[in-house]
Amino acid sequence: MFDKRLRLARKRAGLSMRALADQLSPRVTVQAISKYESGKMMPSSSVLVGLGKTLGVSLDFLMGGQVNTLQGIEFRKRSGISAQNLAKAEAIVIERLEDYLAIEDIIDLAPQDNPFGSLVTGQVESFAEIDDIANGLRRHWRLGINPIPSMTGLLEEKGIRVIEANLPQRFDGLTCDALCSGERPVATVVVVSSQTGIERKRFNLAHELAHQVIRATGNPEIRLEKAVDRFAGAFLVPFEHLATQAGERRHGITYHELMQLKRLYGVSASAMLMRLGQVGILPKSTIEHAFRSYARPWRREEPEPIREDEGFGFFERPAHFENLVWRALAEQLISPVRAAQLLHLPLSSIEREIRGPDG
Repeated sequence: MFDKRLRLARKRAGLSMRALADQLSPRVTVQAISKYESGKMMPSSSVLVGLGKTLGVSLDFLMGGQVNTLQGIEFRKRSGISAQNLAKAEAIVIERLEDYLAIEDIIDLAPQDNPFGSLVTGQVESFAEIDDIANGLRRHWRLGINPIPSMTGLLEEKGIRVIEANLPQRFDGLTCDALCSGERPVATVVVVSSQTGIERKRFNLAHELAHQVIRATGNPEIRLEKAVDRFAGAFLVPFEHLATQAGERRHGITYHELMQLKRLYGVSASAMLMRLGQVGILPKSTIEHAFRSYARPWRREEPEPIREDEGFGFFERPAHFENLVWRALAEQLISPVRAAQLLHLPLSSIEREIRGPDG
């Protein structure tokens, strides 16, 4: 375990073995670093502390034993991602997930059943089938057809760990399964960037959810990323509900109506336009004209963005992990110091929340 964590931390820092050996205090040879990373030798306690300081990671990360490996990693990213940034993202997931699993163990939470039932597939043949799968998951989870108030809350309710992190630039999110130590079942993790707007964050969460349901496609004309984007749109904006709001067939739509619809469903204006075209409410020519003209800037800058303190923005925050920490603190299963470490808050803030305003 240590060898893999050290190699990941070194890549995260963008250091070669030689550069790490040169910067480390106490000094060790390149050969020693190589042996650490190949699992042939363990460092002394002083070297271990030095590795943590030089690489900017905790000893808990280097020596952690909860998460063995991440598998099936699917990044939602823009082009031009470096190997260093890939390592940074992976390290963030492992570090945060270690804390998540630790607090679940302290509270002794029972693992939840598979939330997807028999809906997981690798053989979607058409966009209509993808819409059916999205609608099927809504039925399986008894969501009805109304807009989803909080994608974050929904995923957390279904036992999916949602982590919001300051991901490296150009990342929007990722999903993966974490193989854990002991008899703990596989942990499904979805990570979103704290730097993205509410509309994009909700779509990213639906997109990462789709990766858990649609693992591959059976149609070479439908790429996996295109398939999961279609699922995300269908899951967030079901046709049956959209038709009641916009009408089943339209020739055009006003800017005012688009802003109303994007706020109703909590999606971007671009995603809303795309969905209106996908389900045939607006003709293809109308959608193409929109993206050639007035909607062209929307891919770069969201019109009338939803604020973090209003509507969907207020609810799109991971809360499950934080709630578990406060619960463990109230039950005296962890100390205020440990709670401060887990929540990345000053100890004074934790103590103030324990006492209350009149404490």
